[in-house]
Amino acid sequence: MTISQAERRDIDAARAETFPTRRPTVPALEEILFQPLPVLDHGFVRAVDYMGDDGAVVQAARVSYGRGTRKVSEDKGLIDYLMRHRHTTPFEMAEIKFHVKLPIFVARQWIRHRTANVNEYSARYSILDREFYLPDPKHLAAQSAVNRQGRGEVLSGAEAVRVLKLLKDDSNRVYDHYEEMLNETPDGTPRDAKRRGLARELARMNLSLNFYTQWYWKTDLHNLFHFLSLRADAHAQYEIRVYAEAMLEVTRRWVPLCHDAFVNYRLGGIALSAKALALVKALLAGKRVGQKESGLSPREWREAMAALGREAG
Repeated sequence: MTISQAERRDIDAARAETFPTRRPTVPALEEILFQPLPVLDHGFVRAVDYMGDDGAVVQAARVSYGRGTRKVSEDKGLIDYLMRHRHTTPFEMAEIKFHVKLPIFVARQWIRHRTANVNEYSARYSILDREFYLPDPKHLAAQSAVNRQGRGEVLSGAEAVRVLKLLKDDSNRVYDHYEEMLNETPDGTPRDAKRRGLARELARMNLSLNFYTQWYWKTDLHNLFHFLSLRADAHAQYEIRVYAEAMLEVTRRWVPLCHDAFVNYRLGGIALSAKALALVKALLAGKRVGQKESGLSPREWREAMAALGREAG
């Protein structure tokens, strides 16, 4: 993770300020508010603002005026019920804002989630730093033979060395050309007074997708859980999954009851089709059922058997 001295001063100044308020705050989240959580080689996630807590979800579900004398166990039971039965509106009553630094190719995946408010760093206005993502060798894998958007075996030896060298050399080369075309330093001073630089909005187009960008991303808890259910899943691409895992930890601090319900019913649970449910009932009754008798496609059969921890044969 790369944080400049100026950015660190801004973070320290923000963390040093305190404000009196009558609205609910969450001490566990306040502990890390504004603090960057490292992700990948230069990236980070940091929570910078939030509204509401577990109580806001409960209050919306009950349409009550305040916290009253409810017990935590009562709130937990209600939140579990809401999550279990997919009553999503109460979860929209809590919101959070993140500042995220991430590779451009991860941002292009991320932006597919269109239910957030996003403001991204502008390379039309500012000059990007020489910061690009280089995978750890253990994450350099060949194309999967069975999954068109997945990875197969990890590269090793000379293959891995060659790929890393190509990634690093290409990234440095395009940034050198980016600087040459701009012909200016980050403070706007010309590098060569005898020639004009290309407009920033044009010079940026030569940069590769592993360069870092930044944005502020604000969303409500319901849509955050939808994002995490897809991106914190074991099948998600590694580079976006590690961001989701960092955000999941923030969520655990912020709304622990909602977090636990989400992990139990959504992230760690499965949804069964009507045919798959009928299969489970038949197996519980001691019946022998094969793929053809189940009415499931071969792929659905394999997925159902995997979920149940059984052989697909």
